[in-house]
Amino acid sequence: MVNYTVGQLAYLKIFFHAAKHPHLQVNGVLLGKKVSETVEIIDAVPLLHHWTSLSPMMEIGLDLARRHAESLELQLVGYYQACERLDDTALAPVGERVASKVKEGFTHAVALVIDGDKIGSPDNAALIPYLAQSPSSSWRPYSEAGTAVPFSSGSSFSLSPPDLPARAVSLVRDQQLQRKFGDFDDHLEDVTIDWLRNKAAMTFDIQE
Repeated sequence: MVNYTVGQLAYLKIFFHAAKHPHLQVNGVLLGKKVSETVEIIDAVPLLHHWTSLSPMMEIGLDLARRHAESLELQLVGYYQACERLDDTALAPVGERVASKVKEGFTHAVALVIDGDKIGSPDNAALIPYLAQSPSSSWRPYSEAGTAVPFSSGSSFSLSPPDLPARAVSLVRDQQLQRKFGDFDDHLEDVTIDWLRNKAAMTFDIQE
């Protein structure tokens, strides 16, 4: 069984993206690598915050994100999304297609859907993992397999460090760093926005 670890940079970028557009769909891709039997999700690249299909802009964004990952000696290992409605935690059809495209290049690809009802809780990762058992199978929530609750003790999914939700809440509440965060949509409107790295929003000390 492959394990998945979501690191600080990746988690906070996902959190900032959702926090900046709380009433919109947002999505992006996950960057990382497989080390032994663990997929280390190291970084994330935010793509869009208004999308309905696998558009040309999505295709361009994916290609640029893939090249960025390669420049860091990483690869695309997954996809993430948040839905418009807080209670909607389904992986959207476009999300399945993007995740499947990522899976073509990385066998152990994962999709993470933000749980809008739980995001903001300092004790909950608020991420629902989706996995596909084969290239042709549909994507299903990890919890359907009857195993441990994701990001709980004994689960194949973990956060590193474990207190990331509390840290994310603090950075949004106290420093409003999500306001400095930009995605590919933002970059198309203002080319000075560094959507691939988001250095302006990552103004905190990295904790291991």
